[in-house]
Amino acid sequence: MITMSDEGATEIQKVKKKNYQKELFRLQLELIKLQEWVKAKGLKVVVIFEGRDAAGKGGVIKRITQYLNPRVVKVAALPAPTEREKTEWYFQRYVDHLPAAGEIVLFDRSWYNRAGVERVMGFCTDKEYEGFLRACPTFERMLIRSDTILIKYWFSVSDEEQLKRFKARLAEPHKRWKLSPMDLESLTRWEDYSEAKDNMFAYTDTKRSPWYVVNSEIKKHAHINCISHFLSLIPYEDLTPKEIKLPKRKKSTGYIRPPEDEQTFVPDFHLKLL
Repeated sequence: MITMSDEGATEIQKVKKKNYQKELFRLQLELIKLQEWVKAKGLKVVVIFEGRDAAGKGGVIKRITQYLNPRVVKVAALPAPTEREKTEWYFQRYVDHLPAAGEIVLFDRSWYNRAGVERVMGFCTDKEYEGFLRACPTFERMLIRSDTILIKYWFSVSDEEQLKRFKARLAEPHKRWKLSPMDLESLTRWEDYSEAKDNMFAYTDTKRSPWYVVNSEIKKHAHINCISHFLSLIPYEDLTPKEIKLPKRKKSTGYIRPPEDEQTFVPDFHLKLL
C-alpha cells in the first residue's frame, strides 16, 4: 500500500498485532526505568507533540503514560486562552506548566499553536505571528540553557488517512467528542496548514532544538517508533530495586471494627450482568 503524507509517498507494511503488543509492553517497561532515572537525577524533561488534527498525538501520549506515575510524568493540554491570558506575554501560560527537577511534562500541543492553528485560522495578527517565529528559538535556547531537555515531535499524516479518522469519530459515540468545529475547518485548509508547518520548521527546526517527524499513517507504527526514539534520546540506567519482601502483619490486638451495616456501600450493579 502506497500513501501520500506531508513528507511524500511512503510504502507501508503493517506490523502484526501480537508483535506490536509485545514490543509496546517492553518499551513501556523501559519508560518506567526512564521515569525513575529522571526522578532520581532531578532531570527536567519537556516533550512537545504537534501535528495535524487526528494525526495520532494523543494515542502516543496515552501509551507513554499508561503505567507511569502522574506525579512524575504530567500531561499539559491547555484549553483556549482566557481573555486575561490573551494579554499576557505569549509564552507565559506555558511556562506555568514547565517541569521542576525530577519531572517530565508532555505537551499535547504547545506554544506552537501560534505558528499553526492561530496563524491559519486568523486568531493572531501578522505582527504577533512574526514575533513568535523570531522569539521561539530564543525561548527554547533559554529552556535548554536552564538544563531542560527539550524534545519536539511532529506527527505526519496523509489527507486521506486524516479524513478516514474523522469519519471514524463521527461513527463511534465514544470518539465523537474528539471532533470539534476546528477539526472540521481543518479539512478545508490542508494546504494552509502545510504552508504554516513548513514555515514553522524553517524558523524553529534548529540544531539545538530539532523537530523529529513521526510518520503516523499507521498508529501502531507511530507508537513504537516515537517511544523507541524518545527512549534513545535520554541516557538512563536501570534503578529497579532488588527483590522486595512484604512485611508480616502484626498480630491482632483485639480491635473490633464497626459493623458493615453502618457504612454506605456502592450497589452491586454487576449482578445484572451475571
